[in-house]
Amino acid sequence: MKKTILSLAVAGVFLLSSAFSIVGNKLVSKSGHVNFFSHTVVEDISADNYKLVSTLDTETGKIVFSVPMQSFEFEKSMMQKHFNSKKFLDTKTFPKTKYVGTITNLDDIDFGTDGEYTANVTGELTMHGVTNEITETASITVEDGKITIDVSLSITLADYNIAFVKGKPSTNIAKTIDAKIKAVFN
Repeated sequence: MKKTILSLAVAGVFLLSSAFSIVGNKLVSKSGHVNFFSHTVVEDISADNYKLVSTLDTETGKIVFSVPMQSFEFEKSMMQKHFNSKKFLDTKTFPKTKYVGTITNLDDIDFGTDGEYTANVTGELTMHGVTNEITETASITVEDGKITIDVSLSITLADYNIAFVKGKPSTNIAKTIDAKIKAVFN
């Protein structure tokens, strides 16, 4: 009886350790930050979102960023109300923005060695119900087992069916916004 229990325990530890080694290449982060900035002569608009969820597969180079749109925080509550409204991003209908991409120069990055690496990433950004291909350069920092990915991109709102031709939004909101994404994988 004791031998059977010991055998089952050893088998269980073996199965768990092999399961974790398979999953070990896919990292998940809930420690992320997205900031966007819009500049016009009338007003600057900036918002932060700390609810970014991302995954990184260090073996395949696949990377995913998922951003809950209603989690953006603005300096002024009226900005947040306009941002979430049907006239702008309609975040009830389109609650998430998602980027799914692949690091195309994966051989240049050593996730096991401390250092700073430049990653070329190609993928698709889906926002406001529209998907477009995006190619960007990201900075990857590996330090003491922690991986940090930083990427900056410019997003043309009209490419995602977000456009204003008249009224206050057409002068207060830039046609292209700057976005910065930071994800930390421990």
